[in-house]
Amino acid sequence: MKSLTLLSAAAVFCAAALLSVPCAAQDAPAWKVSIRDVFLGKNTFDSPAAGLKQLGLDTVESNLDRDYTMMDLETAERVSVKSDDEAKAYRAKLDALGVRCCALLTAVDFSAGDHESNIQWIVRAVEIADILGAQAVRIDSAMKQERELDFDTRVNLFADNLSEILKRTEGKNVALGIENHGFQGNNLAFLLNIYTKVNSPRLGSTLDTGNFYWRGYPLGEVYGILRLLAPHAKHTHFKNINYPEDQREQIREAGWKYAEYACPLEQGDIDTVKVLQILRDAGYTGTLCMEDESVGNCKTRGERAAQLERNTNHMRAAIAALK
Repeated sequence: MKSLTLLSAAAVFCAAALLSVPCAAQDAPAWKVSIRDVFLGKNTFDSPAAGLKQLGLDTVESNLDRDYTMMDLETAERVSVKSDDEAKAYRAKLDALGVRCCALLTAVDFSAGDHESNIQWIVRAVEIADILGAQAVRIDSAMKQERELDFDTRVNLFADNLSEILKRTEGKNVALGIENHGFQGNNLAFLLNIYTKVNSPRLGSTLDTGNFYWRGYPLGEVYGILRLLAPHAKHTHFKNINYPEDQREQIREAGWKYAEYACPLEQGDIDTVKVLQILRDAGYTGTLCMEDESVGNCKTRGERAAQLERNTNHMRAAIAALK
């Protein structure tokens, strides 16, 4: 297996330094804990709004489908936000519920489909996010051709598309956050080269705290990678994995036994307080969004809700530990 060590990323360290401004250590920001709306469905709560209330949360990341629909927080049904009027009506419902949408989750494969259609899709997502008051649009880094195209071609494909999207949405107070996701997206050189090529303050990372560990990096190196990417963070996803002790500092195959070892945030190998220290020192002020995929292993509504409550309490305790 090819080495995944941070030594292989040394060549891109300077690029990271050029694009980031170190911040002095400081008290924990007034971070909001948020959650993806996919965890608030009727298989767990009577309604998404009821779920937020039970968890004591008022901030949510919402999935925006390609047909421009989002989950209604009162009914859990998909509703259109395609037009400005529809998006404004959705925002009014959020305001009435006392809920803020912190980010929109989108998926687009820049190596497939119609080039212009892909760009228009994300441009409109940014416009909708701006109406909703969301701080970021999550960009998926996975591509069907990611193992076929060479490195420079993939970087240029991403950079050219994102540059055009940023150009067409100039003036919008919404960032694009590329999630470190899948095989390609968990390649540090890939991400840093895109940031360098695009060179926009509105482009950065949807920093997933568990995905580099999923990709096979040893635990100690995961923290090192997070330190390099934290200055670029526009949004976050928090998940955790509890690997056997003899595997934690080993290089593993991507996705090795993830279904077996994915776990609640408090039970995993990744130290949430340590990650928050990294984000704090990098000056990150966005939300801390929970994405615990091990919730899917729970058998009942009650078990799922209880695990989400424990995750929420864990995040709050980790924030408090920084003060």
